[in-house]
Amino acid sequence: MEARPNGGSGDGVVRGERCTVLTPVMRGPVAPGREPEARLAEAEGLARAIDLDVVHAETVRVAEPKPATLIGSGAVERLHGLIEEQDIKLAIVDWPLSPVQQRNLERAWSCKVIDRTGLILEIFGARARTREGQLQVELAALSYQRSRLVRSWTHLERQRGGFGFIGGPGESQLEIDRRLIGERIARLKKELAEVKRTRGLHREARKRVPYPVVALVGYTNAGKSTLFNRLTNATVMAKDLLFATLDPTMRVVKLPSGRDIILSDTVGFISDLPTDLVAAFRATLEEVSAADIILHVRDVAHPETTLQQQEVIKVLKELGLETRLDGDMIEVLNKIDLLEPGDRETVLEQAERQAHAVALSALTGEGTDRLLADIDQRLASQRQIGHFKVPHGEGAALAWLYSHGEVLTRRDDEAFAYLDVRLDPADVGRYQRLYPVAPA
Repeated sequence: MEARPNGGSGDGVVRGERCTVLTPVMRGPVAPGREPEARLAEAEGLARAIDLDVVHAETVRVAEPKPATLIGSGAVERLHGLIEEQDIKLAIVDWPLSPVQQRNLERAWSCKVIDRTGLILEIFGARARTREGQLQVELAALSYQRSRLVRSWTHLERQRGGFGFIGGPGESQLEIDRRLIGERIARLKKELAEVKRTRGLHREARKRVPYPVVALVGYTNAGKSTLFNRLTNATVMAKDLLFATLDPTMRVVKLPSGRDIILSDTVGFISDLPTDLVAAFRATLEEVSAADIILHVRDVAHPETTLQQQEVIKVLKELGLETRLDGDMIEVLNKIDLLEPGDRETVLEQAERQAHAVALSALTGEGTDRLLADIDQRLASQRQIGHFKVPHGEGAALAWLYSHGEVLTRRDDEAFAYLDVRLDPADVGRYQRLYPVAPA
């Protein structure tokens, strides 16, 4: 088994560690519309996303949150017996814990304890692949850790993935040095600024190509990466795991018209994601802001598909994309292969009625041709028709128009070619700057 570094006594976190997942259920409408069992199942999925062995999971009723332990003393005592009996090494509490609550539960249960934020950061650390993703994760982790001062952070200079929240209680190493963390955060922000500048240059380079950008967004595990692989014949990790993708992956896709686009796969959203984590990944989601079309991939076979849809829309609005949600977004109703015949027909009829929806199965490929055609049509509607008069000697100008636009008509005389071409508005101006010939 492979060990990952941690911030504790030096013992690596081993894949397959025995853990319990506990979802507190507060009195009153804490999570409107979400069933406790669905929240628990999602928390179990998060734990399995980093290869933890979930040997026990339950919802824990909380009549009144306790400042010292969050849950009541009776439940704390009962769970201590269960944790000891089943040799559980890690308890995941699917709720934000204060540093005091986390420390007290570790002492009461004699095992490691992490909350929802810590678990998500562990997943981010394990899944981030690009340099930017790794920097973003470490920055979020340090900010989170600085507020706690419960763990040592001696792995700062030797980090390879994972952030040490799954460390061990009773650590003998020195307490976190605030100055060290502050200096590291400052260095990370400088590195991130440089990485973002580089990404900005890459985006400018793509504008000069230019290919339209189509970004996939959606709730985690909705099937974005599977759809990405289907459309691009790529092999991006597409396991049945929450947060399987944490860095945007881009590939060129050819549409039915022959036009090329850049398809971008992005990190999945999830309910109750702390706002500081969303902020830490804002740069990763910049590809969505810059996209010409947004594909909102939904798992229509999931019992909480509507709530997941609302969560994604809420995050997109937080990212300032509210004005893009109508005209520039296609709703992809995915996983129709998992639906019962009656439900399947309902979803297919829903997609037919809506102008901006496509029902498909990314796994089987059914409906993906329709999606590509819809993207093609949507991009074409954003273009304008220009009239061009090109001297026959200007072969480069003719080639540029054919490669960047859709030539609708062409008429030639002895000296000129007269073309009607559908182009992006920005390309009309670019053509005129590159080839300042007389207009038609």
